[in-house]
Amino acid sequence: MTFGAVLGSVELGLIYSIMALGVFLSFRTLNTPDLTVDGSIVTGMAVSAMICSVGGNPWLALVAAFIVGCFAGFITALLNTKLGIQPLLAGILVMLGLYSINLRIMGGKSNVAIIKSDTIYKNFREFAQTEYSSIILGLIILTLITACFYYFLKTRLGFALRATGDNEDMVRASGINSNTMRLIGMGLSNGLVGLAGGLLAQYQSVADIGMGVGMVVVGLASVIIGEAVFGTRSLIRRLIAVSLGAILYRMIIAFAFNLGMPSTDLKLVSAVIVTFALSTGALGEKFSIPTLFQKVGAKNANN
Repeated sequence: MTFGAVLGSVELGLIYSIMALGVFLSFRTLNTPDLTVDGSIVTGMAVSAMICSVGGNPWLALVAAFIVGCFAGFITALLNTKLGIQPLLAGILVMLGLYSINLRIMGGKSNVAIIKSDTIYKNFREFAQTEYSSIILGLIILTLITACFYYFLKTRLGFALRATGDNEDMVRASGINSNTMRLIGMGLSNGLVGLAGGLLAQYQSVADIGMGVGMVVVGLASVIIGEAVFGTRSLIRRLIAVSLGAILYRMIIAFAFNLGMPSTDLKLVSAVIVTFALSTGALGEKFSIPTLFQKVGAKNANN
C-alpha cells in the first residue's frame, strides 16, 4: 500500500473517529441501536456544504452541522420516549424522513460541490504550508472533541447518562428522568455524527445524498474493532480505542482496495470487517493489544 493511500486513510479515519464517538454514545453508553446515523451524517454534510457554497464561514457551517444533527437525534428520542416506538424503528423512520429533508436542504440536487468555496481544510493548508495539514487539523479537532466528551461523561449529568444505559430502572428509582437522559444522549450522539458529516463534506469538497448509506455500519465497526484491539479498561482508553478503531477501519478498507478489489465491493468489505470485528469483540479484553503486551512483558521478566 502506497504512502499516499495510508495518508488518505488516516485523514478520513480522523473524521470517522468523530462519528464513531457519536455511535459509541448511543450504542455503548445508552445501549440503544440507532439507525438515524445514516441520515444525520448526510444532514451535516448538506448543511455544511450549502453554507460554504454561499460564502459562509466554514467554522460556523460545522456548528450548524452539529446543531441539525442534534435535532435529528432529538426527534428519534422523542419518537421512542413519547410515542413508545422501538428505538430501532424510530431510527429507521427518522432516517427515511431525513432523506427528503436532506434533498430540500441541497436545493433538490443529489450532490453539491464546494470545490471553489472556502473550507477549514483549505484555510488551514494555506496557514500551515505542509502536506500533512489535513492530519494535523484532524488531530486537533479530534483531541478537543474527545477531551470535551470525556469530561462531559465525568460530570454528574454524564454519570446519569451512563447509568441510564446500564440500568434504566435504577435511574428512575433515583429520581432521574430517564427520558430526558435519552433525549440528551441521542441528541449529542447525532450531533457528533452531523459534525463528522460537516467535516467530511469540507474535506471531500462535495456532499452527496447517497454518502450516508452504511455509515452506521462504519461506526459500529470502528467501535467494535477499537474495543477489541485496544481494550476497554478505563473510559479514556475506550474513547481513544474508538478513535483508533475508525482509523484502523479506513486502513483495512484502503488495503483491500490496494489488493485490486473494485470500489463496488465496498459494502461487502464493510460487512466482512464488521462480522470479523463482532467475532473478535466476543474475545474481549483478554486478546487486546495492551493485554498481549503485558503478557509478553511478564513472560520476558520471568525468563
